[in-house]
Amino acid sequence: MPLQSLSRILAGELEDLRAKGTAKGEEPVVVELVAAAGGRGPRVRLAGEGERPFLLMNSNGYLGMARRPEVVAAEEEAARAFGCGPGAVRFISGTYGVHLELERRLAAFHGREAAMLFSSAYMTMLGVFPALVSAETAIVSDELNHNCIINAIRLARPKEKYVYRHNRAAELEARLEEAADAGCRRALVVTDGIFSMRGDHAPLQEISEICRRHDARFAESVVLIVDDSHGIGAFGETGRGVEEHTGVPPVDVLVGTLGKALGVNGGYVASTRLLCDYLRQKASTYIYSNPITPAEAAAALRALEILDGPQGRELLAHLRAMTRRFADGLVRLGFETIRGGHPVVPLVVRDTARTAALVAHLRRHGVLATGLNFPVVPKGDESIRFQVSAEHTPADIDSVLEVLREYGATSPP
Repeated sequence: MPLQSLSRILAGELEDLRAKGTAKGEEPVVVELVAAAGGRGPRVRLAGEGERPFLLMNSNGYLGMARRPEVVAAEEEAARAFGCGPGAVRFISGTYGVHLELERRLAAFHGREAAMLFSSAYMTMLGVFPALVSAETAIVSDELNHNCIINAIRLARPKEKYVYRHNRAAELEARLEEAADAGCRRALVVTDGIFSMRGDHAPLQEISEICRRHDARFAESVVLIVDDSHGIGAFGETGRGVEEHTGVPPVDVLVGTLGKALGVNGGYVASTRLLCDYLRQKASTYIYSNPITPAEAAAALRALEILDGPQGRELLAHLRAMTRRFADGLVRLGFETIRGGHPVVPLVVRDTARTAALVAHLRRHGVLATGLNFPVVPKGDESIRFQVSAEHTPADIDSVLEVLREYGATSPP
């Protein structure tokens, strides 16, 4: 059997992951949605768990858009009109009018000249970086940036790569100076907007100022790239993310997703028209990969319209209120957290075994939350990532806090 030797190696590596406690574990399979009722938000039922409902405290769907009737109706109508898939890449026959309309609407929402869609935000990053990196480019990256940024940098193979400690603006400045001294003609500074493991945000005011201050040292500019996939639709007064929250002018290249607060699927980049035109010619993950379906684009367009209107303001206000209620409750119960105002609210445990035990306790009580252990987070930063949604009610939040109170009262120190 050709795979016999390799299979032994793979089995050993999997067993090693399990022994270390870093294996992902089985994926929960959602088989049914239980509608909101009686002052409680929606629940889900899982395969193998019978009729027991679970509260999702681990969903990126911060506004509940995926289940809004008008968003579902928009997707169904477009699917009936255009079918279930695009059938080709954009340059052949895969571009539909709704793709273009969504790109126009995203550009306007972010105050940019243009936007372009990718199949996911991960694919957006993997397309943008190799296209913008030359043989004389340096990349400067926050140490806690998302895996998509790390892999995009590896794929791009810049002349120089620098990493600065998380949100340390002074270190970013020092790394830029090193890049200039190394003779790099172009510098790409990249950061998450919201850091998805912690819920804190990048200090974009300081970062933008540092980039402007050092721009003249690079013949081909300092380009600031921000992936605000967790911020857009969930942060800022009108859901425009970390740019809005920090009050900075538009960054050079903004990457976002349709798959979190907007509730659908796909990613995008928003920037100048020239840069987007260039990426359409150079970004491999755009050129050689099918786009999101016309139905997905129609659903995302409807979700964006809701976000950018009175209903969106109401959803965001409720989301902020539920986030404060949960974060305040954690502090009141004596748990460690990171206060950032974003609906990612971590409960910092700092121990792998205790993290697993608390996740299991939550699940036994009908609450789904994500345990984060090394290497997803640094050793000593083990935590549980709770994600608040606008679908959550005060009763939902209080019920989770009660489950945590019970654990704190019974678990050993």
